[in-house]
Amino acid sequence: MKRFYKSVGVAAEENEFSVRLDDRPVKTPAKNQLLLPNSLLADAVAAEWDRQPEDIDAHSMRLTRLANSAIDRVTEHRQAVIAEIAGFGDTDLVCYRAAEPASLAKRQEEGWGPLLPWVVERHGIELNITTGLLPVAQSDGSAKAVQTAVESFDVFSLAGLHLVTSACGSVVLGLAVADGRIDGATACELSLIDETFQIEEWGEEPEATKRRAGLLEDVTAAAEYLRLCKAVH
Repeated sequence: MKRFYKSVGVAAEENEFSVRLDDRPVKTPAKNQLLLPNSLLADAVAAEWDRQPEDIDAHSMRLTRLANSAIDRVTEHRQAVIAEIAGFGDTDLVCYRAAEPASLAKRQEEGWGPLLPWVVERHGIELNITTGLLPVAQSDGSAKAVQTAVESFDVFSLAGLHLVTSACGSVVLGLAVADGRIDGATACELSLIDETFQIEEWGEEPEATKRRAGLLEDVTAAAEYLRLCKAVH
Protein backbone atom coordinates (compact mmCIF):
# COMPACT_ATOMS: atom_id res chain seq x y z
CA MET A 1 0.00 0.00 0.00
CA LYS A 2 1.29 3.45 -0.92
CA ARG A 3 1.59 6.12 1.75
CA PHE A 4 -1.52 8.24 1.26
CA TYR A 5 -1.00 10.85 3.98
CA LYS A 6 1.41 13.67 4.74
CA SER A 7 0.95 14.44 8.42
CA VAL A 8 0.49 12.24 11.49
CA GLY A 9 -0.92 13.45 14.78
CA VAL A 10 -2.59 12.42 18.04
CA ALA A 11 -5.87 13.81 19.33
CA ALA A 12 -7.50 13.46 22.75
CA GLU A 13 -10.91 11.75 22.63
CA GLU A 14 -12.42 12.09 26.12
CA ASN A 15 -10.40 9.48 28.11
CA GLU A 16 -8.69 7.96 25.05
CA PHE A 17 -6.40 9.08 22.25
CA SER A 18 -6.74 8.67 18.50
CA VAL A 19 -4.05 8.60 15.83
CA ARG A 20 -4.83 10.85 12.88
CA LEU A 21 -3.50 10.86 9.34
CA ASP A 22 -4.04 14.27 7.74
CA ASP A 23 -6.51 14.81 10.62
CA ARG A 24 -8.52 11.68 9.72
CA PRO A 25 -8.73 8.99 12.44
CA VAL A 26 -6.97 5.69 11.80
CA LYS A 27 -9.25 2.66 11.67
CA THR A 28 -8.41 -0.92 12.60
CA PRO A 29 -8.70 -3.76 10.05
CA ALA A 30 -12.23 -4.40 11.41
CA LYS A 31 -13.08 -0.72 10.81
CA ASN A 32 -13.12 0.23 14.48
CA GLN A 33 -11.53 3.52 15.44
CA LEU A 34 -7.99 3.10 16.75
CA LEU A 35 -8.50 4.56 20.22
CA LEU A 36 -5.61 4.11 22.65
CA PRO A 37 -5.67 4.25 26.46
CA ASN A 38 -2.92 6.83 27.01
CA SER A 39 -0.97 9.49 25.15
CA LEU A 40 2.42 7.74 25.33
CA LEU A 41 1.13 4.65 23.55
CA ALA A 42 -0.71 6.86 21.06
CA ASP A 43 2.47 8.84 20.38
CA ALA A 44 4.43 5.62 19.83
CA VAL A 45 1.81 4.24 17.42
CA ALA A 46 1.71 7.58 15.60
CA ALA A 47 5.50 7.48 15.28
CA GLU A 48 5.23 4.11 13.50
CA TRP A 49 2.89 5.65 10.94
CA ASP A 50 5.12 8.70 10.58
CA ARG A 51 8.21 6.55 9.91
CA GLN A 52 6.62 4.79 6.95
CA PRO A 53 8.27 5.34 3.57
CA GLU A 54 6.42 5.71 0.28
CA ASP A 55 5.46 2.03 0.39
CA ILE A 56 3.87 1.26 3.76
CA ASP A 57 5.24 -1.82 5.50
CA ALA A 58 2.39 -2.87 7.78
CA HIS A 59 4.48 -5.71 9.26
CA SER A 60 6.96 -3.20 10.67
CA MET A 61 4.23 -1.43 12.67
CA ARG A 62 4.24 -3.89 15.54
CA LEU A 63 2.70 -1.57 18.14
CA THR A 64 -0.11 -0.72 15.75
CA ARG A 65 -0.75 -4.41 15.10
CA LEU A 66 -0.94 -5.16 18.82
CA ALA A 67 -3.34 -2.28 19.41
CA ASN A 68 -5.47 -3.48 16.48
CA SER A 69 -5.53 -6.97 17.99
CA ALA A 70 -6.63 -5.56 21.36
CA ILE A 71 -9.51 -3.63 19.81
CA ASP A 72 -10.65 -6.09 17.14
CA ARG A 73 -9.98 -9.45 18.83
CA VAL A 74 -9.48 -9.18 22.56
CA THR A 75 -12.43 -6.86 23.14
CA GLU A 76 -14.77 -9.34 21.46
CA HIS A 77 -13.15 -12.54 22.76
CA ARG A 78 -11.63 -11.55 26.11
CA GLN A 79 -12.45 -14.79 27.95
CA ALA A 80 -11.16 -16.97 25.11
CA VAL A 81 -7.89 -15.02 25.03
CA ILE A 82 -7.53 -15.30 28.81
CA ALA A 83 -8.12 -19.05 28.61
CA GLU A 84 -5.57 -19.42 25.83
CA ILE A 85 -2.90 -17.54 27.78
CA ALA A 86 -3.66 -19.29 31.07
CA GLY A 87 -3.50 -22.65 29.31
CA PHE A 88 0.26 -22.27 28.93
CA GLY A 89 0.52 -22.79 32.69
CA ASP A 90 -0.21 -26.48 32.13
CA THR A 91 2.80 -26.97 29.83
CA ASP A 92 5.00 -23.99 30.68
CA LEU A 93 8.43 -24.08 29.08
CA VAL A 94 10.25 -23.28 32.31
CA CYS A 95 8.87 -26.42 33.99
CA TYR A 96 10.56 -28.86 31.60
CA ARG A 97 14.22 -29.40 32.40
CA ALA A 98 16.90 -31.51 30.84
CA ALA A 99 18.39 -34.27 32.99
CA GLU A 100 21.46 -34.23 30.75
CA PRO A 101 23.77 -32.96 29.48
CA ALA A 102 24.68 -31.24 32.72
CA SER A 103 25.74 -28.06 30.92
CA LEU A 104 22.24 -27.62 29.45
CA ALA A 105 20.57 -28.40 32.79
CA LYS A 106 22.79 -25.79 34.44
CA ARG A 107 21.92 -23.21 31.80
CA GLN A 108 18.20 -23.87 32.26
CA GLU A 109 18.43 -23.57 36.03
CA GLU A 110 20.41 -20.34 35.84
CA GLY A 111 17.96 -18.83 33.37
CA TRP A 112 14.59 -20.18 34.49
CA GLY A 113 15.21 -21.03 38.15
CA PRO A 114 15.01 -17.46 39.56
CA LEU A 115 11.62 -16.88 37.90
CA LEU A 116 9.85 -19.65 39.81
CA PRO A 117 10.16 -18.14 43.32
CA TRP A 118 9.42 -14.74 41.79
CA VAL A 119 6.14 -15.89 40.21
CA VAL A 120 5.14 -17.49 43.54
CA GLU A 121 5.80 -14.25 45.43
CA ARG A 122 4.30 -11.95 42.80
CA HIS A 123 1.29 -13.96 41.61
CA GLY A 124 0.94 -16.94 43.97
CA ILE A 125 1.67 -19.33 41.08
CA GLU A 126 3.58 -22.39 42.32
CA LEU A 127 4.53 -24.66 39.43
CA ASN A 128 5.93 -28.18 39.48
CA ILE A 129 8.96 -28.96 37.36
CA THR A 130 10.08 -32.21 35.77
CA THR A 131 13.00 -33.79 33.98
CA GLY A 132 10.84 -36.56 32.55
CA LEU A 133 9.33 -36.98 29.10
CA LEU A 134 5.73 -37.03 30.29
CA PRO A 135 3.74 -33.85 31.05
CA VAL A 136 3.98 -32.74 34.66
CA ALA A 137 0.66 -32.19 36.46
CA GLN A 138 0.01 -28.76 37.91
CA SER A 139 -2.28 -28.27 40.90
CA ASP A 140 -5.75 -26.79 40.75
CA GLY A 141 -4.48 -23.98 42.95
CA SER A 142 -1.75 -23.19 40.49
CA ALA A 143 -4.19 -23.14 37.58
CA LYS A 144 -6.50 -20.81 39.51
CA ALA A 145 -3.60 -18.49 40.35
CA VAL A 146 -2.56 -18.32 36.68
CA GLN A 147 -6.15 -17.57 35.69
CA THR A 148 -6.43 -14.83 38.31
CA ALA A 149 -3.16 -13.22 37.22
CA VAL A 150 -4.14 -13.18 33.55
CA GLU A 151 -7.65 -11.89 34.28
CA SER A 152 -6.14 -8.83 35.96
CA PHE A 153 -4.95 -7.49 32.58
CA ASP A 154 -7.06 -5.05 30.58
CA VAL A 155 -7.83 -5.69 26.91
CA PHE A 156 -4.83 -3.72 25.64
CA SER A 157 -2.29 -5.39 27.92
CA LEU A 158 -3.80 -8.81 27.19
CA ALA A 159 -2.82 -8.43 23.53
CA GLY A 160 0.82 -7.92 24.52
CA LEU A 161 0.76 -10.68 27.14
CA HIS A 162 -0.72 -13.08 24.60
CA LEU A 163 2.04 -12.40 22.08
CA VAL A 164 4.89 -12.86 24.56
CA THR A 165 3.35 -15.94 26.17
CA SER A 166 2.58 -17.71 22.89
CA ALA A 167 5.88 -16.73 21.25
CA CYS A 168 7.92 -17.91 24.23
CA GLY A 169 5.73 -20.89 25.19
CA SER A 170 5.57 -19.65 28.76
CA VAL A 171 3.07 -17.68 30.79
CA VAL A 172 5.81 -17.23 33.40
CA LEU A 173 7.97 -15.40 30.86
CA GLY A 174 4.93 -13.46 29.67
CA LEU A 175 4.07 -12.27 33.17
CA ALA A 176 7.71 -11.47 33.91
CA VAL A 177 7.87 -9.21 30.87
CA ALA A 178 4.51 -7.58 31.64
CA ASP A 179 5.63 -6.85 35.21
CA GLY A 180 9.01 -5.49 34.12
CA ARG A 181 10.87 -8.34 35.84
CA ILE A 182 12.73 -9.06 32.57
CA ASP A 183 12.89 -7.28 29.24
CA GLY A 184 11.79 -8.63 25.88
CA ALA A 185 15.27 -9.58 24.69
CA THR A 186 15.87 -11.57 27.89
CA ALA A 187 12.51 -13.35 27.54
CA CYS A 188 13.38 -14.30 23.98
CA GLU A 189 16.82 -15.55 25.04
CA LEU A 190 15.34 -17.60 27.88
CA SER A 191 12.71 -19.14 25.62
CA LEU A 192 15.46 -20.30 23.23
CA ILE A 193 17.85 -21.85 25.74
CA ASP A 194 17.37 -25.38 24.40
CA GLU A 195 17.52 -24.32 20.77
CA THR A 196 20.58 -22.14 21.33
CA PHE A 197 22.34 -25.05 23.01
CA GLN A 198 21.65 -27.26 19.98
CA ILE A 199 22.85 -24.54 17.60
CA GLU A 200 26.11 -24.25 19.52
CA GLU A 201 26.57 -27.99 19.10
CA TRP A 202 25.43 -28.44 15.49
CA GLY A 203 25.20 -25.04 13.83
CA GLU A 204 22.20 -23.05 12.60
CA GLU A 205 20.21 -23.11 9.38
CA PRO A 206 19.57 -19.76 7.62
CA GLU A 207 15.81 -20.15 8.03
CA ALA A 208 16.24 -20.69 11.75
CA THR A 209 18.35 -17.54 11.97
CA LYS A 210 15.61 -15.57 10.25
CA ARG A 211 12.92 -17.05 12.49
CA ARG A 212 14.87 -16.27 15.66
CA ALA A 213 15.43 -12.68 14.51
CA GLY A 214 11.71 -12.26 13.84
CA LEU A 215 10.87 -13.70 17.25
CA LEU A 216 13.24 -11.25 18.92
CA GLU A 217 11.65 -8.30 17.09
CA ASP A 218 8.12 -9.41 17.98
CA VAL A 219 8.83 -10.07 21.66
CA THR A 220 10.84 -6.88 22.21
CA ALA A 221 8.09 -4.86 20.52
CA ALA A 222 5.48 -6.54 22.72
CA ALA A 223 7.55 -5.72 25.81
CA GLU A 224 7.68 -2.07 24.80
CA TYR A 225 3.95 -2.13 24.06
CA LEU A 226 3.24 -3.58 27.53
CA ARG A 227 5.40 -0.89 29.12
CA LEU A 228 3.49 1.81 27.26
CA CYS A 229 0.14 0.26 28.19
CA LYS A 230 1.01 0.79 31.86
CA ALA A 231 1.89 4.46 31.35
CA VAL A 232 -0.31 6.90 33.23
CA HIS A 233 -0.03 9.92 30.92
